[in-house]
Amino acid sequence: MQEEAQLANQAFDTGLPWHNRFAGLGPAFYTRLQPVAVREPYWVARSQSMARELGLEEDWWRTQEALEAFSGNRPLAGSQPLASVYSGHQFGVWAGQLGDGRAVLLGEVTPPQGPSLELQFKGSGMTPYSRMGDGRAVLRSSIREFLCSEAMHALRIPTTRALCVTGSDQPVRRETIETAAVVTRAAPSFIRFGHFEHFSHTGQHEELKKLTGYVIDNFYPACRDAANPPAALLAEVTSRTASLMAAWQAIGFCHGVMNTDNMSILGLTIDYGPFQFMDGFDPNHISNHSDTSGRYAYKQQPQVAYWNLFALAQALLPLIGEPDDAMAALEPYKALFPAELDRRMAAKLGFAQASDGTRALTADILALMAGERTDYPIFWRRWAEHLAGASADTLRDLFVDRAAADRWLQRFQEHSAQGGPQPEAGLALENNPSVVLRNHLAEQAIALANQKDFSMVEQLLAVLENPFKDHPEHAAWAGFPPDWASSIQISCSS
Repeated sequence: MQEEAQLANQAFDTGLPWHNRFAGLGPAFYTRLQPVAVREPYWVARSQSMARELGLEEDWWRTQEALEAFSGNRPLAGSQPLASVYSGHQFGVWAGQLGDGRAVLLGEVTPPQGPSLELQFKGSGMTPYSRMGDGRAVLRSSIREFLCSEAMHALRIPTTRALCVTGSDQPVRRETIETAAVVTRAAPSFIRFGHFEHFSHTGQHEELKKLTGYVIDNFYPACRDAANPPAALLAEVTSRTASLMAAWQAIGFCHGVMNTDNMSILGLTIDYGPFQFMDGFDPNHISNHSDTSGRYAYKQQPQVAYWNLFALAQALLPLIGEPDDAMAALEPYKALFPAELDRRMAAKLGFAQASDGTRALTADILALMAGERTDYPIFWRRWAEHLAGASADTLRDLFVDRAAADRWLQRFQEHSAQGGPQPEAGLALENNPSVVLRNHLAEQAIALANQKDFSMVEQLLAVLENPFKDHPEHAAWAGFPPDWASSIQISCSS
């Protein structure tokens, strides 16, 4: 009691009302613990966009108390820190019990406007689920997650968010000695497929039922009135996951480690590790140096997502009852994913609706790009600019086989001349970003950050928050990657 009183006296008050619905599920779901302090923390980066969404004051971060609180060195008033337990399949193999090995869920805050959001520290020290790990995150990976979370949000792709990153000179061993960092993440919920797998595979079916009811009540209330609510939940998660995969594929995003414990029950992009936005288009591209079999290659992501949904269906089967009902809930994925991808690719071409013609044009240009490893983001941005009036030469210059490019441009003109909907330059510009978080940009920002210069992190964030606009002051960031970018290797330790 004395220790709790001391913590309360030290607590930093954000001014936001907290509540802790996940904690109400009971001790089978988590272990209560406090974050482990880091030595002499300092600010690395903050997202004022996320802060405004939470309802924080503009200068919320300017006190030493705030720095300590968001580094895990001082409690946040109203929070109830805990690490949750889950299990999962990793690289297709059942891994058994996992859990928040370096994350601590603080609880939920209720912004003045908008729904409640959970806040979570990543890198805040060991938990009972750390296994052989140290519970820490490093500055390198924390900057990557912070920037990509906010970049994906600006790209209108469902994702967890990031409020801030703090750093410390405290050493952390990975492949080399690095320094520690803590990311504050936000999401409506951090519940994963692996949470359901844990309680199903361990035979804790009452807890599985409780978790399912919690997710339905708080995030999928329409499923309550279904004839089979768990099956209805599975169908909704299937739909959201199909849409997410289409968004990833259309933007050229590779997650790198799509284990079932890295799949959000809300259809969010979660756990940014060895991710990459592709440079040269390669359907077989592997972003994770640890993925020696290519299980999580770019072209495999949609099928892996379906495999993971099947694992979720197996976990929910004790509640769904009939296997046929579970399979029926998964079946729409096979139509939903391609339909959503077709829609997104048509929008990249400038068409509001997909058609046989847009599908053929997309397939043809992707085949040409794959053959030459054409830069994916640059092609699509130049295409949008061409629709807006730029010369076709800017596109033709991207291809060695200019005749093939000319034939495709001719097919596009013929398609547009058939009397159907005409391409809209504005739509293409709104769906083809000028800048994405390429690996070499992150590496440059990290190199400066290692010298305590966080200016590029701040500038990159400002650009990535407005990805569909041109940024003449940072034109090089929209250009071709340097030769050394192809040698960057990102692994699970990232």
